[in-house]
Amino acid sequence: MKYLKYIVGIIVLLFVLFIGIGILVPSISYQSEVTVDKPIEEAWAVMNDESKLSQWLKGITKIEHVSGKKGTVGAVTQYTFNENGEESIILETIKSITPNQNISMDFNMEGVMNMNYKVDFTSKDGKTFIQSSTDTKGDGMFMKSMVFFMKGTMQSQEDENMNNLKKLIEENSTDYFPSPVLDIPNEEIE
Repeated sequence: MKYLKYIVGIIVLLFVLFIGIGILVPSISYQSEVTVDKPIEEAWAVMNDESKLSQWLKGITKIEHVSGKKGTVGAVTQYTFNENGEESIILETIKSITPNQNISMDFNMEGVMNMNYKVDFTSKDGKTFIQSSTDTKGDGMFMKSMVFFMKGTMQSQEDENMNNLKKLIEENSTDYFPSPVLDIPNEEIE
């Protein structure tokens, strides 16, 4: 009986410590960055090309536009991810956007977490520096504590996504800025 009291006491203490972490550290922040050997306009175009999202965002299986004008402030998009057979849905709302410079978004995974996500683009010597910044807060006391313990995993996932984006941009063959075709009439030369 004496050992049972100790075991219960340890379990209660661990639970209190777990919840305490969520109270003391209710959100986490992390950043990731890459430099790509492409001009800023092309890097921006590739990142915002919806048809290429699954090539750099791990696990994305479906994209549905929910409301607002795509690519503008207030637009809401639903992303479905599948990881290890588990499906999760995330709603993205664009908070601000300045083409070729930055975009900030809110991501909401209902009952799990909320993320404030920003991507900044800077051009230097024909190359593009891309930096993402993420602030994540768990939804509810339990998830606030869980998010604290998930920081390393989320950081690793963002680094992988950014490296996938870098590779995709540098291997890009899509011409996002085709030259206009001039229609020159055939005239007789005298």
